Amino acid sequence: MSLFIVAAIVLAVILGYVTRINIGLFAIAFAYILGCFGLGLSPSAVIAMWPLRIFFVIFAVCLFYSFALVNGTLARLAEHLLYRCRNMPWVLPYAIFLTSTLIAGMGAGYYTVLAFMAPITLILCRRTGLDLILGGMAANYGALAGANFMSSQSGIIFRGLMTENGIGETQAFINATAIFAATMIVPIVVITGMTFLFGKSRDVAAAIDAERPAPLDAKQRTTLGLTLTMMALVLAGPILHIAFPANATITFLNSKIDIGLIASIFAVIALMLKLGNEREAIASVPWATLIMICGMGMLISVAIEAGTVAALAGWLGASIPPALLPVVIGIVAAFMSLFSSTLGVVTPTLFPLVPTLADTMGISPTLLFAAIVVGAQATSISPFSSGGSLILGSAPDEPTRESLFNRLLFRAAPLGFAAALLMNFVLTFIG
Repeated sequence: MSLFIVAAIVLAVILGYVTRINIGLFAIAFAYILGCFGLGLSPSAVIAMWPLRIFFVIFAVCLFYSFALVNGTLARLAEHLLYRCRNMPWVLPYAIFLTSTLIAGMGAGYYTVLAFMAPITLILCRRTGLDLILGGMAANYGALAGANFMSSQSGIIFRGLMTENGIGETQAFINATAIFAATMIVPIVVITGMTFLFGKSRDVAAAIDAERPAPLDAKQRTTLGLTLTMMALVLAGPILHIAFPANATITFLNSKIDIGLIASIFAVIALMLKLGNEREAIASVPWATLIMICGMGMLISVAIEAGTVAALAGWLGASIPPALLPVVIGIVAAFMSLFSSTLGVVTPTLFPLVPTLADTMGISPTLLFAAIVVGAQATSISPFSSGGSLILGSAPDEPTRESLFNRLLFRAAPLGFAAALLMNFVLTFIG
């Protein structure tokens, strides 16, 4: 049965890649067939495997953050941040990276940020002479790192997957913080190296409009204030609890903080203040990502029920020396990410292995979680993966698209993989 389940996971990814149908839908179908007819579970038991908490939290947070997207707050912030570096050509790659990081960290999510930063970045590259791959990697890395922030989309998903697999809320927050830190360090190292090799640009001021962007209007200022307030609220509890674990008041308050419920309140406030259209805000929720994550979550739950996850963890523990496990699991994640989503496939598949591996091999679970995400996101720039495909889709013409395809595949993806491999070696040494 474990072999059938592993085959089902692989087949779901292949079918989703070939047919362009959401992988989560295939995963739900396989979870039903294998769970009910292979393991003898009841249909209600399989339905109960839908990760309701993860679904609710992602929905609520993305609904609130979508107001900053639909009323133009995030786009206006991006314009201002890029405008600030117009007279400093060498800063442009870092400005693209930090702009993408900030906008994604404020909740826009990886796909949304890259979707509107990729076209801007390619235009800037063509006008300034900045290498297209350097600009594309800066935008992609920034969108990834920002989304990994503890209160942003990917960070919330990581925390949810950890708690679903027995990790406490406080420890999950610490693990997510380590993931964010690691995925901020790797891009800075890669961008710095690439800037020296390919980063010469002609005239940033000519590429960015000389006129100062319009200031944020009243709705946008209110939206920004609400966003920062919510981020402060949801981060304050875990941070204070880590700093003062023995304080009963802080422990009580932290136990009552839930980012999904807080985001729901802030979404109502945004609607009452008319900061955006309700229909547009709901439409901006990443429903496809939600279906993919939760569908795979059901199939992974079937795998846990069948003992597949424990068997895989046991095999890895017996076959790989503990010192090499973070590197090896990062390589596995990178290979999986070449053809599938980090959020929808890689982390739901590999995160459940971590608690067992950490216990049996005496390795820090924080190290393993970080190694998985660093590895998975190393190859997201591949033209076969989500980041690379979004950048390719932003190319202005076919010759540029063909050139980008080869350079993303043979330069950007290998470079990102090498940097991730080095980072995981460093993490292993530190851990």
